This record gives sequence, structure tokens and C-alpha cells, in this order.
Amino acid sequence: MKKFTVVSAVALGLFGAGCGPSEPEADTTAASSAPASEGTVLKISDALDSIVPADYKIEKLAGGFVFTEGPVWVREGGPYLLFSDVRGNAIYKWTPGNTQATDFKKPVLEGDVPEGSLAGSNGLTLDGQGRLMICEHGNRRISRMEKDGTQAVVVNSYNGKRLNSPNDLTYKSDGWLYFTDPPYGLPKQDEDPEKELDFNGVFRLSPDEKTLELLTRDQTRPNGIAFSPDEKTLYVANSDAGRKVWIAYDVQADGKIANRRVLFDVTSETSEGLPDGLKVDTSGNIYATGPGGVWIFNPAGEHLGTIQPTEVPANVAWGDDGRTLYMTARTGLYRITLLSEGKLLP
Repeated sequence: MKKFTVVSAVALGLFGAGCGPSEPEADTTAASSAPASEGTVLKISDALDSIVPADYKIEKLAGGFVFTEGPVWVREGGPYLLFSDVRGNAIYKWTPGNTQATDFKKPVLEGDVPEGSLAGSNGLTLDGQGRLMICEHGNRRISRMEKDGTQAVVVNSYNGKRLNSPNDLTYKSDGWLYFTDPPYGLPKQDEDPEKELDFNGVFRLSPDEKTLELLTRDQTRPNGIAFSPDEKTLYVANSDAGRKVWIAYDVQADGKIANRRVLFDVTSETSEGLPDGLKVDTSGNIYATGPGGVWIFNPAGEHLGTIQPTEVPANVAWGDDGRTLYMTARTGLYRITLLSEGKLLP
């Protein structure tokens, strides 16, 4: 079983100090008791003070991965965090108090996989029974892992044509599964000869998993997806370098969406990263990974501030007691404890 060691701020500081004589023991103990934050928080509005504590600390929990994504906090049998390594073609498990992350499922895509391709899993979530739902890029499907570890295909086609590469997903309280389907898992994306759909869509799957509906095809690269707490608004990130926006839709009584509008546009931003995974807190604030960090918006779409770990995050998840935001960021796993609270999954 492959293991990844935890990387602490203290360890980074010691490596950077060179190879000179050791410091007195008392000084070393003092340094280790207060590790530096692995990043900063950019404050835009005073409203951020009710979300991020003044004494915040961003922690790096583990490193050495290829491209982390799709974190989900699991309480049953845990607690622990699962997350994807899309380019590493694996799902890993990190347990609080441990000093390493371990293999949970590896590989995700069997067979010959081109090195560095986005062939592994991406978004992860839990269904109402606490079973793991997996967006499989390379397999171009969403699957479910049963409690005994067996796996079943949930959906892999629309109107007889294979899906592109399901990216992220979320459940509505009525049991419908909403998900995005950009072409990132295909080597040549939109130009790939294996692409069967001539669009990149946002879909929903019925609770009995028999009816798949296309909700919209109006985004070029639909990615992260989440509901507002009252489920009257659906947020979808568009991860297109030429159109970096977060879109909001009204959710109608029948569960379909309407009234498309731009929540926030960061197309002009030059920092690394695109609009990607996102979550909301119980007050309706949105935590959206994007250029340079996790952008925090209030429900009106006002930018309150940005959490900026030392690596650019691609997705986030609520964990612990609901006040910890876990961030999957490039080669590492990070977290920050907040004053706000998110709803934990079953």
C-alpha cells in the first residue's frame, strides 16, 4: 500500500534552515508549538470577519500527490476524508490524527493509462444511504461503491451516446442527482474522436436512476456544482480559460433550472487556476475554488475574500464538526477552521 507522509509547516521551515548546527532544545520546542500558516487569507470585505477567525491557520495535511480533487468527508465508519488524485488515477483516504494518507481505490481506470492524463476519478459525494458516488473521468461514468466495496455503474450515457467525463456532482434533498459533464477526461477534449455528445452539459438523474435529463448545455466547461441551502439556486462553475465565471440558476418547482445569470466573472484574473469545485455554508455563502484560491461570495455574489493556501485549490469539502473546510490543492491536502458552518453529508 502506497503511503504519503504528512507535511507540516514546521518541517518546511526546518528544511529551509539549511544544515548548520542544531538549535537549543528549548528553541526547537517553541517553534514546533506554533507552526506557521500554509498560506494567507485576502480580506475584501469586513463581512469576512464573521467567516474567517482573526487567528486563522491554513494547515497542510499531506503532500506528494499529482493533482488532488473531489474531497468528501465520511462519518460512518470513520470519520475520514476521501479525495481523488485525477492525474494519479487513485482515490486516497486521510484519517484525522494519522501522519499519512493511504490508498482507498487504485487504480480507478484499469488498463493502459497515458501518464499525466485526467483519467482518474474527480468529484466524490455520498448518497442518502452514505454510499460513495464517484465521477470517473476515464471511464466516462458515475459509479456507486456499495458498503461491501463492490461497484456499480449508475449512469454512463445520454440518449444512447456516451457521456464525456462526469466531473462533479451533488444531491438535491428529493433524491435527484445533479452533475456536470465537461470533456476533460478525453485526451483531446472537444476535438477527441471518442467524444459522442456535441455539447458539454449539466444533467440530473432521477432517484430510481432510470431517468437522465439534460438541464442545460449553455456552458463550455461546466464543472463545480452546488445548491443554496434552500435549494432555490443552483451554482455551476465554468472552467473555461476564455470565460472564467460562476453561473447561478433558479431552481423551479419541478427541479429544472431557469434564469441563467453570472454570479461573478474572473476572466480578467491572471493568477493560476480556473473556477472549479465549490460548496456553500448554512448561511448561503459560497466557497468557490478559482484563480489563486478559494473565493468566498455572499448569496448576492459579492466577493468577501479569498483563502489562499500555498498551492491553488481545485475543490473543497466541509468536515469535522462542519466548521472545517478541507481543500484539495494540486499536490497537497489542506484545511482551515472557520467561524461559518457547512452541512455534513450522511
